This record gives sequence, structure tokens and C-alpha cells, in this order.
Amino acid sequence: MTSRLSEPPTHLSLGIDFGTSGARAIVIDPDCCVRAEVKSAFAEVDPAERASVWKTTLFELIGDLPIDVRAQLTQIAINGTSSTILLCNAQGEPLHPAVLYNETCDPEDLDLLDAIVPLGHTVLSASSSLAKFLTLSRQTDFSDAHALMHQADWLAYQLHGCLGISDYHNSLKLGYDPAIETYPDWFQDEQLRFLLPLLPRVIAPGTPIAPVQPAIAQRFDLPPHCQICAGTTDSIAAFLASGASYPGEAVTSLGSTLVLKLLSQTRIDQAQYGIYSHRFGQQWLVGGASNTGGAVLQQYFSTAELASLSALIDPQVVSPLDYYPLLKPGERFPINDPDLQPRLQPRPDQPAAFLHGLLESLARIEAQGYRLLQEQGATPVTQIYTAGGGAQNLTWQAIRQRYLQASIKEPRHRQAAYGTALLAARGCKLMG
Repeated sequence: MTSRLSEPPTHLSLGIDFGTSGARAIVIDPDCCVRAEVKSAFAEVDPAERASVWKTTLFELIGDLPIDVRAQLTQIAINGTSSTILLCNAQGEPLHPAVLYNETCDPEDLDLLDAIVPLGHTVLSASSSLAKFLTLSRQTDFSDAHALMHQADWLAYQLHGCLGISDYHNSLKLGYDPAIETYPDWFQDEQLRFLLPLLPRVIAPGTPIAPVQPAIAQRFDLPPHCQICAGTTDSIAAFLASGASYPGEAVTSLGSTLVLKLLSQTRIDQAQYGIYSHRFGQQWLVGGASNTGGAVLQQYFSTAELASLSALIDPQVVSPLDYYPLLKPGERFPINDPDLQPRLQPRPDQPAAFLHGLLESLARIEAQGYRLLQEQGATPVTQIYTAGGGAQNLTWQAIRQRYLQASIKEPRHRQAAYGTALLAARGCKLMG
């Protein structure tokens, strides 16, 4: 879990990944070698307690690192789930339970945005940060509202104490345009203008924000000069960890959900398909996030069952079952339909056959996603790296290879926390 240094380097970088089911922290040295790693799973909690659990987990992860490692940390960055938001008061306290990435807005707010925002824009999705922010504005007393923050922003705030700062990856679905490095003019519409004072100041991912607060430094034996840097989203962190760097290279994150990221020379934003593009230096990370994924598998099978049943499946045999596995109605990509119903019938009596159908369907949806990205003008896929827990399932990997028209390659590192540690170490150089 951890490894000690015989001759400790003077600069260590910490990346922290907050995913759907848990969090992980990885420390790297200047040679990008892992020097410590800790993780923690989230328990099921009431929505009102989500933020408190995240904060407690953040401090537990830092505290679980070896003290000699903590004493040499010079940079820290955090990633979080995209479009997970919190509305906070001037003290950074949430005024409403955190709204998760897969929750959706009131349909009326999406209609409002449809009338204001250019066709195809990223925010024209029921799960976008801006759409959910509008719904939140009608459910919360705005008299104490001071800042809208994403999960990664709010967690970094716990360390640096500067309220209302975000990065251009997390802020994309809030409406920030990384091409012009500002919020677009349509925010001046009278129905959106009231939100402007609450929008975060946006900087490049990896940019140092401020040193760690003195009380936090003292509590965890951190150097007082340790810089807290702007973060990113979990799927972009996984992309950074993979080692992908050339147009046509892609990363599929097989976690609780299924996320595709393709490095493209062309920017593609097609909200009707759930396609959006993140700035990545002079190129673009084009992709989408599906609500299908490992969470559906875990609803029906334990970790041990997934391993034992997968071993019974011949991945070269095509399952006749055609599912669309979802935990609840609603999909974001490659079909953007908040009312799309799960399709999990017929269910065979044999558990292995049922799992085969689920894995086959997930692979089919992934392939559909990459085809769609290329049909819309993204750089053609040449090779695909795989991140997330699902990458450990060799049967799933073999089934995917039948569907994907590109080679599947082992990533440099599978953990998003590693990519975030790289971001902390190298700052916005990785984005340029």
C-alpha cells in the first residue's frame, strides 16, 4: 500500500481522486514513481451528509499517508466527478445537499436554456452543472448564497481556504468557454444574469492557487509552502494517467459509469448526443459519459461473483441478449435522453448468461459511442487505453475487442489519482 524512501526526494506531489464509490490518494516523486497510496470507500449516506463525508474522507486520506511522505509534499491537486455541484455561503458551507453528476434538472430549466443558449452547447443537457444550478436556484434561499462550487473545487477549498475558484475542465458544463477563456455573452440574458456573481473564477487545471492553510499544515505535518493546485474531473485525470498524448488515442473509464475520452484535433460539441469537448492544450478531449457501467453490474453481482461468473463466459461467443443496462431511467451518452428506460429483459435463469448479456451490451454501447464521436468529426480512433475497476475483468476486455475498431492498450497507470498527481507535479504544462 505504501513504500518508504531510503533517500527521500525533496518534492513529492499528491493527487486525490474522488469517484462515485470512494476516494484514493497517490503520491509521486519527481521521476513519477508512486511513493505512497491510500484509499477509502464511501458508505451509503443521506444526501444531506454527502459533503461532510467527502470532507472527512479527504482529511483521512491525507492523515493515512506516512508522516515522512506528508512532510515532503509540495503540490496537491484533487479531481472530482464532473457536474457534481454545491451552492455555498460565504463560509463555504453548503446551503443544499450536493447535487451529483447523474442527477438531473427540472425540465422547465432545460427549456429555458434551450431558448437562450446556442444549439448543441454542452450545457443543454439535463445533467449539466448550469441546468442543475438553475433548478437549485429555485429550491434554495439565495440570500446567503456566495459561490457555486464543483466537488473538486469545494474539496480543494478545504485545504487552501480561497472560495469560488475552479478549473476549466470542471467548469465546462457550467458554461465556461475554454476557447475564449471566459463565460459567454449569453449569460447576460435577464434570466441568467442573476447567476453571474456566484460563478467561480476559472483558471487552468494544475495552476497553483494558494499554499495550504496554516492550521491544515500543522495538523498533518505538511510543509507550509505546499501549494494547492486547480484540479480536474475524474475522467480527465484517468486520461492523464494513461499516458495517451497523440490525436486518435482514447481512454475508456470503466468505473461505476462508462466514460469515453478521445484526443482530437477538432472540437465537437453536440448536446443532442451528449458529446462535449474539453480543452487539452492546443487539442481537444472529445467524449461523453454514459450512465451505464459497473454500478449496474454491482447491483446484481458481488465482486466475487463477477470474477467467478466471468470465468465461465466464452468472450468469443456473441450473447443474443440486447440490454441497455441502467440503474434508473435516464441516459447522457451516446443517447442523450433523460427518460430512457433501462432494458434488462429477458433475464436468463443462468447467472453467467445474464452477466454475459450485460458485458456484451456495455461493450456495444462503448463502440456506439466511439462511432458517434467519429461520425461527428472527431479524429479517428487509433488505440484505446482502459482505466477504472472494470479494466481488471479480462472477459469484458476480450468482448470489447470484438466490437472496437482499434487496439486496446495497457495504460501507464490505471488510477485517476495518479493522473491528478501528475497534474499537481507539472501544473498547466500538461494542458499545453
